Amino acid sequence: MERAREILTGSPARWWHPLEDGRIQCDLCPRDCKLHEGQRAACFVRANQGGMMILTTYGRSSGFCIDPIEKKPLNHFYPGSSILSFGTAGCNLACKFCQNWDISKSRDTDRLMDQASPAAIAQAAQRYHSHSVAFTYNDPVIFAEYAMDTADACHALGIQTVAVTAGYMHLPAAHDFYAKMDAANIDLKAFTDEFYFKLCVGHLQPVLDLIAYVHHETDCWIELTTLLIPSHNDSDGELKALAAWCYKELGPDVPLHFSAFHPDYKLDAPATPPTTLAHAREIAMSAGLRYVYTGNVHDRAGDATYCPGCGKPVIERDWYEILGYALDDTGHCKHCGTAIAGRFGHFDRPFGAQRIPVHLGT
Repeated sequence: MERAREILTGSPARWWHPLEDGRIQCDLCPRDCKLHEGQRAACFVRANQGGMMILTTYGRSSGFCIDPIEKKPLNHFYPGSSILSFGTAGCNLACKFCQNWDISKSRDTDRLMDQASPAAIAQAAQRYHSHSVAFTYNDPVIFAEYAMDTADACHALGIQTVAVTAGYMHLPAAHDFYAKMDAANIDLKAFTDEFYFKLCVGHLQPVLDLIAYVHHETDCWIELTTLLIPSHNDSDGELKALAAWCYKELGPDVPLHFSAFHPDYKLDAPATPPTTLAHAREIAMSAGLRYVYTGNVHDRAGDATYCPGCGKPVIERDWYEILGYALDDTGHCKHCGTAIAGRFGHFDRPFGAQRIPVHLGT
């Protein structure tokens, strides 16, 4: 018996074109998925319905939560502020070490129980006094239309927007997407194509191209994160190459976060020792990078922001708690007057390490 065809519903999507054989090709990311009628792309949420691309998760979320901005992680984008975070389901990479695999690898769109329009999300952020909204948990590249519409609604209310992403996106689509993002944390998962191919089913160069494009051609503030996995991407040679690329292509002021891996999903590897993160931080700073952080471990020195002028700490942190703040409202060091790279404003009472789940309904 022929299997019944899945009935797909969703919102019209962008960045695709028809092929001569009747299929359509997705032009959003380097996977270039070519889809027959009713077929889903590798990300699972973009599909061919009636000869057109649709986004099946538009307006549907896996949940909403108020977080500290430092959790994204962003240490130079309005430190101490709160951010309304949400995601959908699916992903356009296939990382064997995914830390949010229950969401990003989900093939059950019924788990998307929270429904919210872009306007409702912006209004919720305003209601909860969040400075910004984050598109996170799974990669916002694959729900770009939903994220962009939400960004428009947020900006209308004076709320900023943040993308937490692996950066696996074609540049023409990125031109449209990052024009609407105020900040982004982009994963630079490793600095070898072998790692990307074997562990992520992707390639390194498109990510490097995307990072350079966003930094040089847009107004979006960026910070980078590399999850260090023992024996996979933590060798001195690779870390030196990564840091050298960042310094040469981006300059000394783009913050770099080295984060600790913990065993999850399909990758059998040990947890990252704190000494590995501290060593990576030393390598990156020796290469000339001014703002290098450690994450997923307790490391007060690796959490702090230091002034490149006088060397004194200007933001002291303990995990997501801000313990000391020595910047003026324009982001200058109160000790010596040196400008700190980033986006800053009036600093009052920090949001702290709270995590507040919220429910939205329309």
